Amino acid sequence: MKHTIKIILLVFFLISCQSDSGVLQTLFEFPQELKEVSAVEVTPKSDLIWTVEDHGNAPKLYAFDAKGTLLRTIAVAATNEDWEELTSDKEGNLYIGDFGNNDNVRKDLCIYKVNAADLGKDEVQPSQQTTFFYPEQTEFPPKTSEQFYDLEAFFESNGTFYLFTKNRSSASDGATSLYTVPNLPGNHAAKKVGSFITCPDFRSCAVTSADISRNGKKIALLSASHAWIFSDFKKDNWFGGKVQQIDFGDHSHKEGICFAGNSKLYVTDERKKKNGGKLYLLDLDQLKSKP
Repeated sequence: MKHTIKIILLVFFLISCQSDSGVLQTLFEFPQELKEVSAVEVTPKSDLIWTVEDHGNAPKLYAFDAKGTLLRTIAVAATNEDWEELTSDKEGNLYIGDFGNNDNVRKDLCIYKVNAADLGKDEVQPSQQTTFFYPEQTEFPPKTSEQFYDLEAFFESNGTFYLFTKNRSSASDGATSLYTVPNLPGNHAAKKVGSFITCPDFRSCAVTSADISRNGKKIALLSASHAWIFSDFKKDNWFGGKVQQIDFGDHSHKEGICFAGNSKLYVTDERKKKNGGKLYLLDLDQLKSKP
């Protein structure tokens, strides 16, 4: 019986440490009070690691250093209906994606802009609000076979927001649809410009975050169990080049990914009971060097 218990404990230990198996390296654990970390971003103007929490949490931005020390908390004068993602532009302005839409019923999808110059304040007013809608959606909610309009992933590039949907349809094939919205104030029709098939297992492969590298030569998509790195594309035809699928070897509620340069990425997951709630490093160069 003692041997059986030891074996069970050993298996549990190995499973809990999978994120340090060489694919993802744990950097630090977020404070216990941040239970639903839903995004991560590093702007070009700073080394601070920014995050937010999603639906039901305070409309606040949190900034950490690379050791996990909370350096700044900013109250944003906006509603946190369902903050799911962060991105930034070349000037260091930060954007909050309030567009989580699990039930496909929202008509108030929006993106808040926080100026780089305001990221040292305790309280900020968004300098821009961009709202958008999907022209293809005519029912709220649509029937279960057409629930394509949840969203947790986006990034900004050259004045355009690129949105990657989370397919919740009853017959989901793992497709994420790519939409564009101009980085401008006002209400805009999102334009569908492409799609990519991850895998049919929604729990493992639904897209939860995205980012573009500093040099614009790679983009990354994230799911609970995988990342996809796209490269060698022309202009913004992100799905037209090469794709590398990375299997993390584990499954946790991964919600955020961002480039910290051109080959290193940060990944976050939400805390579930005693697991998760951490920041990880994904080093693409290290993966290449492995036999």
